[in-house]
Amino acid sequence: MAETNSEVSEVRAEVNSEPRWYVVHTYSGYENKVMDSISKTIANRHLEDQILDVRVPVETVYELRANGTKKAVERKIFPGYVLVNMVMNEDTWYVVRNIRGVTGFVGPGSKPVPLTEEEMKPYGLTSNDSSESDKNVVVNLKVGDIVTVTGGAWAGSVKAIQSVNESRQTVTINVDMFSRETPVEISFSEVKKM
Repeated sequence: MAETNSEVSEVRAEVNSEPRWYVVHTYSGYENKVMDSISKTIANRHLEDQILDVRVPVETVYELRANGTKKAVERKIFPGYVLVNMVMNEDTWYVVRNIRGVTGFVGPGSKPVPLTEEEMKPYGLTSNDSSESDKNVVVNLKVGDIVTVTGGAWAGSVKAIQSVNESRQTVTINVDMFSRETPVEISFSEVKKM
């Protein structure tokens, strides 16, 4: 009980009215269960304005099967962790911390430490201010434009745009994968027009 009281007092010192991304540690294999439980709790307790988003970052990789075919498989980028965009206060801390499968927040002494802007960029996470302004950004990209990829797994690649999806704010380029051209969708923020 003393440990919980000290954790709560640390959270009181860190109360912040702005939503930030926090990393929650879970039991291995419980990431999706924790994400679902947090989402259900948000709806049940009407915390939509305080806990804005819950994610388990995944990447799609292609496994080569014995028969020579490729199979797309989603793998967790951070096994054992869930990302939560929330306003940190006693209530939200308590709700998230007491979800079954959660072992605590990442930070010194279980003191929740929000992710920095630099830590969020590679995973497509943004603070609320930038995401609001990004929705209204008109990007001058079109099919055939040559772009340099500035972030993610294909950083440094110079490729031609194959398609543009303005609603999702992404472009599709072809990259060499398994000796074949494979289409990859990349965020507008991760490409720079040449």
